[in-house]
Amino acid sequence: MRKTLGIAFMLFVFATLAAAQVPTSGNVFFGYSFYNTDLSSIDRANTNGWEGSLEGKVLPFVGIVADFSGHYGSQNFVGGVCGTTCTPTSVNANVTEQNVLFGPRVSASVGRFRPFAEAMFGFGHVNANAFGTDTSFATALGGGLDYRLIRPVAWRFQGDYVQTRFFGTTQNNVRLSTGIVFRF
Repeated sequence: MRKTLGIAFMLFVFATLAAAQVPTSGNVFFGYSFYNTDLSSIDRANTNGWEGSLEGKVLPFVGIVADFSGHYGSQNFVGGVCGTTCTPTSVNANVTEQNVLFGPRVSASVGRFRPFAEAMFGFGHVNANAFGTDTSFATALGGGLDYRLIRPVAWRFQGDYVQTRFFGTTQNNVRLSTGIVFRF
């Protein structure tokens, strides 16, 4: 009997400690995203898509974020027809880019507003049709503002500077997103 009580007590203690490690609050975001990228050396492209994130609080003002996004559009690339002479031309290709990023987010609630700042790291993948596909390291620095509509629901405005390194060159991108946030 004593052993059974001891084992039950230890299981209770370890279960309590394990539960303390799981975030008790956080949020889920999903919305529209505008992405301005310089994937080619000719010009910048504006693409549209979506962004979603999941944040779990580890401290009252600090959370860990998993951020996912996909953007779709077209971009001009340098192409050419080479025979006896090479004539460079501009070729338009459909582009799809996905990013998966993780990192800390710092936030504080002030009335109905919750401003936040974040630094995320992960990878990006691009498919530029005939020009190929590539996967690279990606970073994002940014922040935003959540406006509480009702207790568990808010509206988010967010901006990030996203840097990728596709096809051996560095891209400096701007991502602007807005959408709905569900808090738990």
